[in-house]
Amino acid sequence: MDNKNISNNYWIKIVIVFTLGWIAIYATRTILNPIMTNIQSEFAINAAQLGLISSLFFLGYTATQIPSGFLGDKFGRKKMIIPAFIGFGILAIISGQMVTFYMFLMMWFLTGMFQGVFYGPQYGLSSEAIPQKRLTLGSAIINSGMAIGMSAGYWISSITVQEMDMSWRTPFWIMGVIVIVIGIVMWIIVKEHPPGYKAPDSANGVPEKLKVSELFKNRNLILAFITIFCSIYGFFVILTWLPYYLETARGISGSSVAFVSSLVPWASIPGMLFFGWLSDKLGKQRPVLLVMVPLAFISTVSIVLFDQMWVLYVSLIVYGIVGKLSTNPVLIAVVANNAPRVGLATSFGIYNFIGMSASILAPYITGFITDVTGNLDMGFYLAGALLLVGIVAVFMIDESGYKKVEHVEKVK
Repeated sequence: MDNKNISNNYWIKIVIVFTLGWIAIYATRTILNPIMTNIQSEFAINAAQLGLISSLFFLGYTATQIPSGFLGDKFGRKKMIIPAFIGFGILAIISGQMVTFYMFLMMWFLTGMFQGVFYGPQYGLSSEAIPQKRLTLGSAIINSGMAIGMSAGYWISSITVQEMDMSWRTPFWIMGVIVIVIGIVMWIIVKEHPPGYKAPDSANGVPEKLKVSELFKNRNLILAFITIFCSIYGFFVILTWLPYYLETARGISGSSVAFVSSLVPWASIPGMLFFGWLSDKLGKQRPVLLVMVPLAFISTVSIVLFDQMWVLYVSLIVYGIVGKLSTNPVLIAVVANNAPRVGLATSFGIYNFIGMSASILAPYITGFITDVTGNLDMGFYLAGALLLVGIVAVFMIDESGYKKVEHVEKVK
């Protein structure tokens, strides 16, 4: 893939529309978190069952990662993401109207499945369209939509339900409509291939074919898969349980929960842009990750290790700067630099499938630990232990063969 001559006009549009897509996806997910106590009260469920809501959602999300990436490479990535994106908006609305716990679980599971189609094809499309010199930074900008959406979801639920005393079902309506509108905009703007695209050929002129088994023979890809699993586990402990922890352990409630929880996503925006820029400038990702992942470990365990509120605030800000949201664009560059060009969507699908497997485990396991121990502390310590494994994986990444991109972009 040679994307250095691609029109600035198109790749900038792609970055904007996919950023909006991630805002919508994460806002839809996180509307659930500030209203967990409302849902727990309405359905009369325990903490483990409460965690099961998110675990089943991400089971559905994870299940569609590899199929959507493979089918996107085979039949067209745009054909995969547009119907699924609009479909998850419709399902979000339906989920919020369910009157029993198990009906809600079923519809929220399907919403997760439709969301899961987006990741692999989207990063395949954007990695193909963004100039190589701007790949990590462009991916970081797209990734910032996750942070904005995460904060937006907290505020939408906190304001409508906690402050305005609306039904906990209202945020599902709001986000469903927004998602459908963004899906229509995406359908208009996104193309299957960028202007000037030329299909990759093998040396003998025969079109290259993807061998999925080759992906698991690449050392750097395997290490990236391990690192994203460890990073995502910790992230989903925080994403799912932080509002609950703030209410039950720290006595914070109402819009204050949204404010404190939003420290993570808002801090992540400058973090991901800075580390994305630094990674592009260095032409390597390992040195950047060796700073980010250890700091993510320290900040994760510090959330519950210390009682002082100022330590909690600093820990959340530091985690936002170096945590999963900021680490993801750098790891995406690792995958893009090591994956075969013909199988980008599949490679990203496998990467996110393995990573998001942690999102299935983290909410339920943390809820189970909470029921057993009576508090959330051990759940956060387990997340920290996995980040230690991530540090070891990053240390083993081999970038000795990388060459820094020095070309000057040509603008059409």
